[in-house]
Amino acid sequence: MVDPKKLQDKAKEILVRDDVRRLIGWKRGTYGYEAAPAVIKDASDAEVLIFDPTCVQNPASFITLEEKLPVPRGAEPDTRKVAVMVKGCDSRAIVQQLVEKAYDREDVIVLGIPCRGVIDHRKAEAMFGDVAAPVEVSLNSDKVTLTVNGEKKEAKREELLMDKCLRCRYPNPLVSDFLLDGEVEKFADDDFGDVAEFEKQPPADKWAYWEEQFSKCIRCYSCRNVCPMCYCVECIVTKLRPQWTRRSTDISENTAYHIQRAWHLAGRCIECMECQRVCPVDIPIMTLNRKLTRDVKELFDYEPGVDTEAQPLLASYNPQDPEEYIM
Repeated sequence: MVDPKKLQDKAKEILVRDDVRRLIGWKRGTYGYEAAPAVIKDASDAEVLIFDPTCVQNPASFITLEEKLPVPRGAEPDTRKVAVMVKGCDSRAIVQQLVEKAYDREDVIVLGIPCRGVIDHRKAEAMFGDVAAPVEVSLNSDKVTLTVNGEKKEAKREELLMDKCLRCRYPNPLVSDFLLDGEVEKFADDDFGDVAEFEKQPPADKWAYWEEQFSKCIRCYSCRNVCPMCYCVECIVTKLRPQWTRRSTDISENTAYHIQRAWHLAGRCIECMECQRVCPVDIPIMTLNRKLTRDVKELFDYEPGVDTEAQPLLASYNPQDPEEYIM
C-alpha cells in the first residue's frame, strides 16, 4: 500500500506550483466503510490525503464537473492545471475523457496509484453491520483487515472486495505523471462469465428481472451524476425541449432512461462501477453496461479507456466493414 507520507509530500510539491489550482484525491470519511473525496487547494491541507481500500470513489468524475463552459459573465477561465489521484480503473476514465477531447493532456497532472482492490460497503455492512465511526482497512494477498470501533476484524479478500476488483485487468494506472507505488500484478482475466450466465435465461425471465429492477428506480439520477463519462453540459434525459424521456417513475419511463443511458455508454463505459455503488435502491446497473461492453469488444475489438491515441468507437470506422444492411 502506498506510503501516506510519500503521497502527501508529492501532493504538497504539486500544490505549491503556480500553474496548479487544486488537487483531487481522498481523505478519511466521517463514518462507515468508505473514504471521502477531497479537493485540496493549499499545500498545508495535503496531510488529510490518504489511500487505502476504502478509497472507492473515482476522482476523475470531478475533473469535468467544474470545467463546463461558459464561465460567469465578467470572469476569466482559470487555465491552471488540475492534479488528480487515480487508481487503475479511475485512470481509464481520464484516458477516455482525453480520447473524447473533454480536456487536453496538459490540463491535468495525474498521480497514479497501483491498486490491490477496494472494499464494497454493502458487503462489509452485511458482514459487520453499519458503523457510525470511520473504518480503517488494510489488505494483503488474501485477507482484508478492518478496524471497526477499535476492534480488528478479518475477512477473505473475495468476500469484501468490489466485484470489479475481483476481475480487474488494469490495477496499475494506464496514464500517470507520477507513480506513487510499485506496480502490482493483474488479478484476473475478465471472461464476462457473468454476462454469459445471465444471457442463458429465457427472454421472458430476463424481462421479468429487469421489470422488477427498473420498477425500483426513483430517478434520482445518482448513476448519471457520479459517472465520469456523463459530462454533457445538458443531459438529454432531463431536457424539456424536445422531451425524449418523461420524468415520471413508471416502468415505461424508467426502462427508457436506463436503456438510453446504457446505449450512451456503449464503447465508453470504463467499468468503474460507480453507478451501481451509489444507487440507493441497489439496481445492478453494471449487468446492463457489461453486456454492451462485452459486445463492443467482441464485435469491434474495441476497449474504452486503455489507449490515449485511440479514436472514440462511434467516430471511427473501417472502409472495409461489411455493408449488407444497406439496401
